[in-house]
Amino acid sequence: MNSTSIVVNNGDADQISRINFINMIISRYGIGIIWLMGNIGSILTCIVFYQPTFRKSACSMYFTASSISQLLAFNFALLYRMLQYGYNVQTVTTNLWFCKMRYYLFYVLIANSRYNIIMASIDRYFASSRSALRRHWSSPKIALRVIIGNAIFWSLMYIQIIVFYVIRNGSCQAQLGAYGIFFSIYISIDSGILPVSLMIIFGLLTANNVRRTGKTIAPTTQNLNNKSVRPGKISMKDVQLHKMLVNQLLLFIFLNIPNPCYLVYRVFTMNNYKSSLQLSIETFV
Repeated sequence: MNSTSIVVNNGDADQISRINFINMIISRYGIGIIWLMGNIGSILTCIVFYQPTFRKSACSMYFTASSISQLLAFNFALLYRMLQYGYNVQTVTTNLWFCKMRYYLFYVLIANSRYNIIMASIDRYFASSRSALRRHWSSPKIALRVIIGNAIFWSLMYIQIIVFYVIRNGSCQAQLGAYGIFFSIYISIDSGILPVSLMIIFGLLTANNVRRTGKTIAPTTQNLNNKSVRPGKISMKDVQLHKMLVNQLLLFIFLNIPNPCYLVYRVFTMNNYKSSLQLSIETFV
């Protein structure tokens, strides 16, 4: 498959320079603020969910695991993006192994964060079910296994980046051709279509459970005599977890829709002739 050709238009030089300058300012200060606020938010989330009130909740465990992954992503991938585009630190475009490992860790960490939020949504569905069998699946022991399995699964799934990522035209990216098309479609599904669909589905199912019962039913617990204890009405802790989950879902859907759209666009325009101005705009986006 032919690679994208670059058409240089001297008349666009001023616009390209302006776009690159805006990109630099946003990378220095905009991403810098996001990096700082993201670190503070992730640390505070971990502190909150480590409190005794939340510590033994399966949903809280998913939130904590997601926040830890976000914290690592902020201090690796996002920080380097700020250095690359804001301060012209180009290690990722000159060192092939750094290029591969940077994007490998980025995708693994983001996937872990994303799907732990999804598991929190699924956990709320199980916890709000009238079925004791389903409520049994909302437990810290199961949550710990899922979190570990989630980390292992995505670490294996993204080994493909170590194999197929290359430095091309000063950019670290997937190989062109069949794999480039496959990876763009795969990321569109993995980071957009699938998680958004799962969040919407289980969010609606949870809302339906709460509406039908008029209260949230927590997981069945055991007393000292190993007898089942029927949980009471919805607690303040569960109300807070539901609100935090809804906020996380809405924020995730809002922030993750643009990226799959851009990847689909890139697949369909991969072989088109593009001016240097158009390429600058795409880099900015």
